[in-house]
Amino acid sequence: MFEGFTKETSDFLWDLTFNNERSWFLEHKAQFESCLKKPLDALAKDTQTLMDEKFSKYSWNVHISRIYRDARRLFGRGPYKERMWFTLRPFEAGSEAPCLYFEIGAAGYRCGMGFHEAKSADMAAFRKAVDANPAQFERLSQKLLKLNKYTVKGEEYKRIKGDKGEVINKFYNRKWLSLECSKDFGGDVLRPEFPKVLTEGFSQLMPFYEFVLKAYMSDRES
Repeated sequence: MFEGFTKETSDFLWDLTFNNERSWFLEHKAQFESCLKKPLDALAKDTQTLMDEKFSKYSWNVHISRIYRDARRLFGRGPYKERMWFTLRPFEAGSEAPCLYFEIGAAGYRCGMGFHEAKSADMAAFRKAVDANPAQFERLSQKLLKLNKYTVKGEEYKRIKGDKGEVINKFYNRKWLSLECSKDFGGDVLRPEFPKVLTEGFSQLMPFYEFVLKAYMSDRES
């Protein structure tokens, strides 16, 4: 059961940022297990349980990141990740489908929904779904934007795919897409009630998430 992250979680991640090497990590592995891995695992499992209860038509698959970077992709960086995360997707959607996610770092955390690595075909399927029902998509978009909580993220095309109006354009002309809420370290993330807070945020995103997920799945079924 999740009991909250602590100031030690942030301190550990700051220290790791400046000491990202094997010898330091091995000396502090017990600290990593207690202040980061254990609470992250508990948060992921508690949130999965709440999502299973609230959105029972899906069977939610949780994936928790490892601290170790792929040795083939270090690119001059240290062997350990300075941020850790978990994702939630319906089992039937597969591991490349858009996800709900939570990520924690030394300075804060972020959560939201979107693609980890969207392929051009994924975004083409998304645009096709928008084109099929622009009024519905605009309603979903306006509802989220009015919350003033989530930032639309994703690299934009230099040559736009289409002018769909001010609201839809915020989403339509991107190479990948996510909606993200970022907060400084502290507050709710330190409290045992945080799984409920996180699930409430995911619930706000669900109508939009389901629109994107349906477009993704429809493309694979066609």
